[in-house]
Amino acid sequence: MNALKPAVWNSLPGPDDVTRVELDNGITVLCRANDNSASVVVSGYLVSGSVFDPPEQLGLAHFTAYSLMRGTAGRTFQEIYEALESAGASLGFGASVHNTNFGGRALAEDLPLLLQLLSESLRRPVFPAEQVERLRAQLLASLAVREQDTADMASLALDRILFADHPYGRPEDGFSNTIQAIRREDLVAFHQAHYHPARMVLVVVGGVDPRDAVGLVDRILGDWSGPAEPAEALFPSVRPLAGMVREHIAIPGKSQSDLLIGTLGPRRNSPEYLPLSLGNNVLGQFGMMGRIGDVVREQAGLAYHASTSLNAWISSGSWEVAAGVNPANLQSAIDLILSELRRFVTEPVSAEELQDSQANFVGRLPLSMESNNGVAGALLNMERFQLGLDYYRRYPAMVQAVTPEQVLECARQYLHPERLAVVSAGSDAAGA
Repeated sequence: MNALKPAVWNSLPGPDDVTRVELDNGITVLCRANDNSASVVVSGYLVSGSVFDPPEQLGLAHFTAYSLMRGTAGRTFQEIYEALESAGASLGFGASVHNTNFGGRALAEDLPLLLQLLSESLRRPVFPAEQVERLRAQLLASLAVREQDTADMASLALDRILFADHPYGRPEDGFSNTIQAIRREDLVAFHQAHYHPARMVLVVVGGVDPRDAVGLVDRILGDWSGPAEPAEALFPSVRPLAGMVREHIAIPGKSQSDLLIGTLGPRRNSPEYLPLSLGNNVLGQFGMMGRIGDVVREQAGLAYHASTSLNAWISSGSWEVAAGVNPANLQSAIDLILSELRRFVTEPVSAEELQDSQANFVGRLPLSMESNNGVAGALLNMERFQLGLDYYRRYPAMVQAVTPEQVLECARQYLHPERLAVVSAGSDAAGA
């Protein structure tokens, strides 16, 4: 298999061209210059995710993040967006289990404006009552749509089963009743308790000198202080399923059922992640969605789509098969997928299958770094999962070193065909 040429290899982010600085207040800044770009991307996160949501107010971190730009001590909602629009810039916030995330872009010359708006939104939101109620209505409308989406409802159920009594098993955007229970004062209190610079990560990529970017971040955000001891998130151990779990969510009037079959997966920085990721590519991604797509969709014609995904996070992960099927074909699709999963943990992938996946992984890596957004995402991954600044320089060699035997060994650690969650959502007939 051909390796990346040295010139391409060295063009990937690495210790020699990524500036990493920790400010005195705990913010970690990572910068990489792109001399061919007139724009700049800013992205990052702070540790204030839905893990801190009270059970009766699920969606609080999500609600808070979406409220940040609804008005600050210095600007109204309209003034914030007029400032962005006049510069052709963008900025937005969201929340995940672990973090509140942010991202924006602007011309390099407007980086000071972008960072200033970021700072104002993070540090001085005022949560105007009228804007809070408008946002609540939007969130409730989105949740009403989710309740009629077969794929979303199957995903919620699978997470609940795989991650029982764990933050990963609860939806970051909450439920209608928990969003209704959140008051403006709760948003203010959550912000005061969990928004702080300690362990915040901010990435700047584009047409700017890294030294200038770090200096600008320090000038605008370096005087931000927060609690001396910010709250630590508690993530209990996840427990593998003891046996097969089957659940169907009835959603009347649906002509298609969405099917998910899943189990726990590795953490992102686990040594098993890369062999399993390559194996997952063989099982249900590469080409026409791998073996699962070929057998279930192409050969048997039992699904409109069929694929697999390996989802790896900080505390744990999931390994899932997803398919959209005619309700009449649901059980046949389940049986065929289970047969392929048994095969996957019985015999190694072929040398040709693995080589194709390795070439795919190595070949698409430079493509993912062609944009400022792509590089920013790579830098965030390196920091979030503690992969090391040389991770992408080492990546091609690590991929090429994986063997079929390693894939099989790792698959057997996580994939037990007799201990899976099988979830479907659709018409009542689909659950029969």
